[in-house]
Amino acid sequence: MQFSVYQVSRKGGREKNEDRMGYCYTRDSGLFALADGMGGHPEGEVASQLALQTMAAMFQRDAKPTLDDPLRFLHDAIIAGHHQLLRYATEKALMDTPRTTIVACVLQGDAAYWAHCGDSRLYLVRDGKLIARTRDHSYSELQETLSHVVPMGEKFNRNVLFTCLGSPGKPVVDTAGPLLLHAGDRMLLCSDGLWGSVPDADISQELAQRALSDAVPELVERALRHAGAKSDNVTVLAAEWEGAEDVDSKSGISTQSLGEEVFASTIQAGVAVGTLPTDELDEAEIERSIKEINEAIRRSNEKKS
Repeated sequence: MQFSVYQVSRKGGREKNEDRMGYCYTRDSGLFALADGMGGHPEGEVASQLALQTMAAMFQRDAKPTLDDPLRFLHDAIIAGHHQLLRYATEKALMDTPRTTIVACVLQGDAAYWAHCGDSRLYLVRDGKLIARTRDHSYSELQETLSHVVPMGEKFNRNVLFTCLGSPGKPVVDTAGPLLLHAGDRMLLCSDGLWGSVPDADISQELAQRALSDAVPELVERALRHAGAKSDNVTVLAAEWEGAEDVDSKSGISTQSLGEEVFASTIQAGVAVGTLPTDELDEAEIERSIKEINEAIRRSNEKKS
């Protein structure tokens, strides 16, 4: 595979950043994920981090080097993250469970597959046009959909969700795909801090007209400006698909030289599925994880040469 990726996360006007994002890949499959810990519940940053850790650990286990069923994987990994949050709350004897939204996308072969729970979104832009967007699990989005069928009354607050990870009931997980990819397709995953302040048309336009390294920072800064001092956390992870076959590109990430057992990740995935982390990751641990990934890739490349 060949793809380019760019990511930015800003705290905005909040006391702390409860968003988390990252990506993992093998030689033939890539996972991109973003989670937004929910305010009003304890340890939102733990919820988002734990949801991504669980997904990354399952990807490392199952992508050998491809996933047998990407849509099943996405659904099961999201539900597994939900159960990890419930276990964490029980282990810590919390009065309430940490909660988070999540959106994730798998690129494999020539296709994209995605899933989400809550109101973190995925946008897919091709040839300057928005061809796919997730639909929020919120009462306002539901009302907007129903308004085309029956008359609706007062508008709901956009922040009111009817599902998320860590909630008492079983989460609603929507999946989509496969969608055949074209070279140049761009996917953007974001928290509501972006789309709540920047219209879909502006997001699509920026993605279509500028390089990811310019478009992503501009969108984040625009969201912060529009929201002002009370801005939510704003987090964006964007990728451009360049191809599944061997390609000649001087930019982006190429996986063609990776061995079948090599797994690379910007998500700390050292937690085995079914176990609970007891402490938050510090920056040193993340750096050590990235160095280990790079070393594994280097050793794989040496074997190939």
